[in-house]
Formats: sequence, structure tokens, C-alpha cells
Amino acid sequence: MTSETHSSLMFLLGGMALFMYGMTLASDHLQRLAANRVRTLLAKLSERRMLAILVGIGLTALLQSSGAVTSMLVGLGTARVISLTQVMGVIIGTAIGSTLTVQLISFNLSQYGLSIFFVCFMTYFLQQKRVVRHVAAVGMGFGLIFFGLELMSIGTAVFKTNPLLIDQIKHLSSTPLAAVAITAIFTAFIHSSAAVIGLAMSLAQADIITVTDAMYWVYGANIGTTSTALMASLGSNYIGKQVAWAHFFYKIGSVLLFYFVTDIFVSVVCGSSPDYSRGIANLHTFFNIISALAFMPFIEIGSRGMEKLISKSANEQDFATQYLKNESYNTPTLALAHSQREILRMGDIVLSMVRDSIDLFKGDDPDLQESMRERDNQVDLLNREIKLFLVKFENGNTPGIAKNVLQMIDFCSDIETAADVIEKNIMELARKKQALKLEFSPQGWSEICNFHRLVMEIATMSLSASHLGDVDLAHKVIDRKRELKILEKELRESHLSRLNQGLRESINTSSIHLDLLSDWRHFVGLIVNHAYSIEKR
Repeated sequence: MTSETHSSLMFLLGGMALFMYGMTLASDHLQRLAANRVRTLLAKLSERRMLAILVGIGLTALLQSSGAVTSMLVGLGTARVISLTQVMGVIIGTAIGSTLTVQLISFNLSQYGLSIFFVCFMTYFLQQKRVVRHVAAVGMGFGLIFFGLELMSIGTAVFKTNPLLIDQIKHLSSTPLAAVAITAIFTAFIHSSAAVIGLAMSLAQADIITVTDAMYWVYGANIGTTSTALMASLGSNYIGKQVAWAHFFYKIGSVLLFYFVTDIFVSVVCGSSPDYSRGIANLHTFFNIISALAFMPFIEIGSRGMEKLISKSANEQDFATQYLKNESYNTPTLALAHSQREILRMGDIVLSMVRDSIDLFKGDDPDLQESMRERDNQVDLLNREIKLFLVKFENGNTPGIAKNVLQMIDFCSDIETAADVIEKNIMELARKKQALKLEFSPQGWSEICNFHRLVMEIATMSLSASHLGDVDLAHKVIDRKRELKILEKELRESHLSRLNQGLRESINTSSIHLDLLSDWRHFVGLIVNHAYSIEKR
């Protein structure tokens, strides 16, 4: 090889690296902007097919990753928050949503890549507002994507000057099935179908492959992108596996729909257009839109088939409600009693979460973190099922029954939000502490432990008050909540005193320390809310 060939190869590999890093950067910060709203939307998704498809398109366009969306679906399936039939439309929509990225990179924007990156980098560097920094980081990601494409275009010269690579490209052109298989494996390895299709665009523009050859790369990229969800389903339950494999078989079916008429399809879509990049992007878009239209009427049939193919094993137990059985519908009073027992079960799960939340700060424990997420998913499921059960009794009953139903629904919402405080806020603080390898000062940690003990005491008393309907106990809970607020103020002052003394541990952990106290107080506020209604009885 000549030094020029080495240079071209480095341009190609470097361009792909920048492209992939740009995709990751943009996707990560878009997900942070969306926070947990994406997960909530998926969990509450309607079963209407067209809405589900539109949600899949929108989320994939928003997160710039069909793999990220399908992995979330696998996680929600594992938590039994969704069913396969409910989200099959979302899976179809992710395929269409992924075409928007390819359409964007097909336009000649590579010359602006570095300019976009520089402007967004300066914004990120100079701004302190979290939202602005996330938006700037997304822009930096797209700047790297466009610049990476430019380098990849320069690097395609290596294919023209290297006889071995030329022979391999010719071999792939003569064996389309091998091209599909190799590009699928490559896509699974790099986790980016857009990068593979972008490379195909660069090769086509350099007249190294034809547009028809590039279409087989598109097939392979679409199959390979299912690897993210398949990997996420490892160790999941049967619903998570159903979601991941449904995504895989949908992509296989889409490829089979077009594989034997590829020449005709390319001729109809591209005609004699000289712009190969736009042609390949349009082929990718029409391929996924037509596939969606073709398979949409068979969503229910396909879902039932997948549910039979991957069913629950004999030793796999579903987490579900225990007390909301059909016999509970006999009388409203009995139904409310059953609901109350289920709410207390929900409260016990949240109580276990706040009990273990202190252990999150003792060391990096992946099993504990996973357990926390699983318990939060259980709370979400119970919250949904209890509310669906209770709303049947909200109307058409006596004012007293209706009032009790509303109070129970409010209590459910407070408990679910309290679980979210732990799973979203407190777990994030623990991850930050472990990532930065920080340690609380001995006095600071002692104060945190004392505060946590009072939080546990109040939460336990609050749930007991709900179970017993004890007015005196509810009054004590409210008094203890006021004591917690006073203690938080004292501990904040104590922490500030250590900051003034210049204690290194206190300075390093200051934001985590204060936010943790605030989050636990917020948790207590939610758990204690119902005590005020008990106190007024």
C-alpha cells in the first residue's frame, strides 16, 4: 500500500468514527432533554394503531435512534407495563422514523459540519443553563455527523486504489445475499444503521457501487439495527423477548417483501437521477413506508403468533395485582376495601425503596439499582391497575363513595410520584456520587443517616395511619413532618458551617448532600399528603 492509500483509509475510518460519535452525542442529549417523558408516553400509549405508528416515528426522530426506542419498549415489556400488541405499531413507526436521519444526511450539508460544530461548541462552553447546553450538544453531534460524512467521502478513494478491496466489493455486488448478511453484521457491531447507509451513499457517489448495490446495504442495515433490542432482551422476561424478536421478524419480513424485486424498485424510485445520495435516502424511506403499510393490517395476527412462539415459561411468575379480583365488584364498599389493600401493597413497595435508598450511597451496586428500577415499574403497574379499577365506582354511587374513590386515586398518585422521586432523583444523585468517586464527610454522612431514619419513621407511620384510619396517628405523622422540615433546616446550616470551615469532603459533595435532603423531604411530603384527609374525619 502507498502512503496515499493509508491516508485515504484513515479518512474513511476517522470519518466513520466521527459520524458514530456524533450520532451518539446527539442521541444521548436528546434523551436527556426528553428526560422520563418518553418512557411515560410509551407506558400510557393507546392501542390505536395509527397513533402508535406516529408515536414510533416521532420518538425515533426525536431520539435519533430506533434502537433506543425499541430497547425502551423491551424494558417496559419486561416490567409488564405494556403488551406486544399495544406497541407493535410503535415498532413499525420506528422504522419510518429512522429514515428521517438518512434523509437529513443525504443533503449536501457536509461542508457546514465544522461550522455547525464550532458554533454549538462555543454555546455549550459559554452557557450554564442545562437545556441550552443539551441543545448545543445535539448541534455538536449533527456537526460531527456532517463532517464525518465529508471525511468518509474523501476516504472512499481507498476503494479505488486497493485491488483487494475492489475485488471484495465486486464479490458483494455479485452475491447480494452476502452483502445483506455482512452489512447486517457490521451494523449490529457499530449499532448505527445510519452510518452504514451513509457509507453506502459515499461509495455510490464515488461510483464504487451502484444504487442497486447500495439497496442491499440498506436491507442489511435495517436487519442489523434490531441487534440493540435483541441484546437488551437478554435476561428479560417473555414480554421483553416478544418485543425484541417481533422487531427482528418485522425487519426480515420487510426485506423479503422487496428483495426479489430490488431492481424494479430502484428503477421506479430513482429513475435516471444522478444524485445517488438522495436516491438512496428516498429508497430507504419508501422501503420502510411501504413495509409499514403492508404489515399494518396484520399487527394483531403477528402479535398473537409471536406470543405463541415466545410464551411464559412454567417458572416465570407475572407481577400483578393480588386483591383486585372479579369478586371485588359485588359491592362498592367491598371494592374499596380490596383497593385499599392493593394501595397498601403499593405503599410497602415504596417503603422498601426509601429504606434501601440510603444503601445507594454506600457503594456502586448494580443489583440494587436494577432492583430499584424493577420496584418502580411494579409501582407504576399497580398505580395504573388500581386507578382503572377505582374509576368504575367514581360515578353513579353515593357522594361518600365517590369522595373516597377520589381520595384513594390521589393517594395512589402520591405514592407513584414518591417512587419516582427515588428512582429518578435520588438514584441519579447516587450515580453522580459514584461516578465522581466522592465521599461524604463523617459528620455529613452521620447527619444523612439520621435524617433517613426520621424519613423511614414518618413513612411507616403514614402508611399505618392509612391502613388503620387512625386520626391520632395521622396527627402525629403531620407533626413529625414538621419536625423533619425543621431538622432539614438545621442540617443545611450545619453543612454550610462545614463549607465555611473549608472541609474538602463537604465542598465536593455539597450539591449532592443538599439535594438528597430536599428529595427525601419531598418524598415525605407526598407520602404524608393523605394524612390530612384522615385528620379531618
